[in-house]
Amino acid sequence: MENKYVSLLYPTLESEIFHRNRVNLPSVTEEVCDELGLNEIFALNTSSLTDYFTTDESVIRYRQSTVRDLLSIPELLDTLSGIHPILDDIRELRRLDSENITSADSYLYSITEIELYVSCLDTLRRGFAGVKDRIGSPAFKALSDFVCELTESDYYRELNEKLEALSDRVHEVKSITIGVNLDRELRPESAGVISINSEHFKSGKLLDKILRLSFKNDAFTCIANLSPFGKGQSDNKQEALIGAFNSAIEDVFRSSVKGWRNIVADYVMENTDFLLKLLPEIEFVSKAAELLVRLSTHPGCSICYPELAPMADKKFESVGLYNPRVALAIDDEIVTNDLSFDDEARIYVLTGPNRGGKSVITVALGAAQAMCQLGLPVPAERCVVSPVSGIFTHFPEGADDTIDKGRLGEECARLKEIFDGADENTLILLDESLSSTGAYEASYIASEILSAFAVMRCRGIFSTHLHELAASVPEINERSMRQGGIKLDTLVAGIEEGQRSFKIYRAKPDGKSYARDIADKYGLSFENLMERMDARRS
Repeated sequence: MENKYVSLLYPTLESEIFHRNRVNLPSVTEEVCDELGLNEIFALNTSSLTDYFTTDESVIRYRQSTVRDLLSIPELLDTLSGIHPILDDIRELRRLDSENITSADSYLYSITEIELYVSCLDTLRRGFAGVKDRIGSPAFKALSDFVCELTESDYYRELNEKLEALSDRVHEVKSITIGVNLDRELRPESAGVISINSEHFKSGKLLDKILRLSFKNDAFTCIANLSPFGKGQSDNKQEALIGAFNSAIEDVFRSSVKGWRNIVADYVMENTDFLLKLLPEIEFVSKAAELLVRLSTHPGCSICYPELAPMADKKFESVGLYNPRVALAIDDEIVTNDLSFDDEARIYVLTGPNRGGKSVITVALGAAQAMCQLGLPVPAERCVVSPVSGIFTHFPEGADDTIDKGRLGEECARLKEIFDGADENTLILLDESLSSTGAYEASYIASEILSAFAVMRCRGIFSTHLHELAASVPEINERSMRQGGIKLDTLVAGIEEGQRSFKIYRAKPDGKSYARDIADKYGLSFENLMERMDARRS
């Protein structure tokens, strides 16, 4: 049968080869996926999210149409869920077959693989049959047409007939009759299989004979058990007998099964390879669809297909943006925010109270950008996105940093590494970087870094507790723009009446007011403390 290209993720073979060769792919590492919470919420088993990031707008749109079908036609997702374990079984059979199991096992694995292949195609055929007229994506149209062509072919019908006949023969084996030649001293001289039977032999015990009302001996009545299966026999003796039986069965089935395998091997291997190739893609789109369903049904959450803008436009404009991992971790309605970059702000310095939502919005931006470049809807009401050449993150480290450089040295080394890997189309996400040193040193180093990123003209957010840094944004802008850089602006995490609102505003920071609100909230303002002192005196 003519080879056809079918993929759930790539519109053409050329685009897939381009991707597999890692040409012009965005730089998004496993660590970045961890820090954005994406590995946790996708939970892939057969591949990594880093396998799927792209900057190709045609690939992104192709995947969006694939996911759109999965979300609008639940039966498609059920069909993919149905074939997933079958493909897992085929893959496991391939693994066992490669581990030098006995030839008899290998022949039986071959039959089982064909059975699984037929089961997989039948599941796909039934799944597509009822929804074919509702399918809109090129991916599922191509897969449906190919499955239809395979299952309606004369070869497939013949394959089913031969498989049924051979399977009946193999699966109906219930016992074998063994003949043993003895020498003059009644010692075994040679042994072999006399026949293969479709029924079990009778035990030969007196009670069984009474129940059968038969006292005659026949070919299916046991006279004496073979000792390796008797009580007290060692595992080695039993294994030796099992091995002998397997060898005998192999000889009996060798010609028919081997002949069968040779006839269909190329056909089945080629088409099971095609299905196994789809396994990672099936898992990816299925897990993505399941995630998107959970998000879209969570209180206050929306998902949208982002409008794509050219990379050179450097756009990110969002309404109702939220962090998907946080949304799935809480039962309450999620707080959403609007966030956009423009000519007046390509890099933001975000300040506000501790645990006021700074890290949450920083991750939300990265997750939306990443999900867009996976070809998926994003966690927002509306979004316009330009692909980026890479996403770099620098989030707080644990306490057990390496000793030779110290924590500050490690932070500076990582920031330098990010700078060396970034370009003008990169997204940089820095969360509480340089928190391992004092405010003066941290603000100085941060202003140097931000000035350089501004001259590079990349986009990003620097989330920080350093209000002095936010206050120095005008000086950073003046310095960077003299060298053709872009502008920075400030964002603040809101606090209302001493309570964190988790809303992010584009405004000038007022670190003093945040500190005052927090002091009031915990009763640590001067006025609060004086009242407590007066109360103690009275």
